[in-house]
Amino acid sequence: MSVKPGKKPKKKHLDSNHHRNSSAGIDLHVHSTASDGTVPPVDIITAACRVPLAAIAITDHDTLAGVRQVLDAQISDDIGFLTGIEMSITPPPSFSVTGSLHLLGYGFDVDAPGLNAALEKLRDSRNGRNPRIIEKLNALGMDISFEQVQKEAGESQLGRPHIAVCLVKKGYASSINNAFDRFLGTGRPAYVDRYRIAASEAISLIRTAGGIPVLAHPDLYGLSPKKLEEMIGSLTDAGMMGIEVYYPGHSSKVVNHLMALARKLDLLMTGGTDFHGDLKPDTRLGVGTGDFFVPVELYEKLLTRLSRMPADQP
Repeated sequence: MSVKPGKKPKKKHLDSNHHRNSSAGIDLHVHSTASDGTVPPVDIITAACRVPLAAIAITDHDTLAGVRQVLDAQISDDIGFLTGIEMSITPPPSFSVTGSLHLLGYGFDVDAPGLNAALEKLRDSRNGRNPRIIEKLNALGMDISFEQVQKEAGESQLGRPHIAVCLVKKGYASSINNAFDRFLGTGRPAYVDRYRIAASEAISLIRTAGGIPVLAHPDLYGLSPKKLEEMIGSLTDAGMMGIEVYYPGHSSKVVNHLMALARKLDLLMTGGTDFHGDLKPDTRLGVGTGDFFVPVELYEKLLTRLSRMPADQP
């Protein structure tokens, strides 16, 4: 076992000794039961050691509960670990995208007060819209209750994926993706908007907490290559430090374009599967559908950049 009970200091990252000469990959985009995943945080670390992965980051939506659980466990040096978060943000002015932008943060202080206050506000907004979504589904004639969705979520942070699972189980949708396409996605009949942090503010919060802000899955926002480059440039001007180049939904053409863009703008590159456990059963930890791979060198570069963060940051 690579994870044992016991207290450990709340560092920004836990570096492994073996990964530097390892051919193992990394996964820096992972969700646990603390948000909308189905695997507990500590179990994710154990599973990552078995893959094996060289390094991992848990990036739950708007909560650090899962990260704290891992930091409170005794982790061996079999794997590197970065504190992580995924935040819903609004795009810079003059850019229009479908839904939210998603900003990943890595290597920050989990006790940073500004970041924690912002995350609490995001969670309150997320929790407040769930009953309203169910009300809309009821108005559409669907027999689904808040209690049923809560049971589906268990100890996880209740969200739209859990509502989607209920819709599938009751026969109102053929799959989770179908539930979003028909009812829950942006502009669909049961969609309810919620509060999001402005991109510049979210970037500042992560950097003030000593972390590295990174744009998640850039190709999923429906922008042309030219518009995407302009938006990434605007976010970089606001202090963003990296982009998620490797992602299961990115084609090889997109990956090459993003790599070139990262080099042009001097941005760090990251990658991850967006693992959610049973909510995305075809996406496995570290390997996606089987041939997904993120090189460990990207993790090394993140650690190097974190070591050079200004001394006045946590």
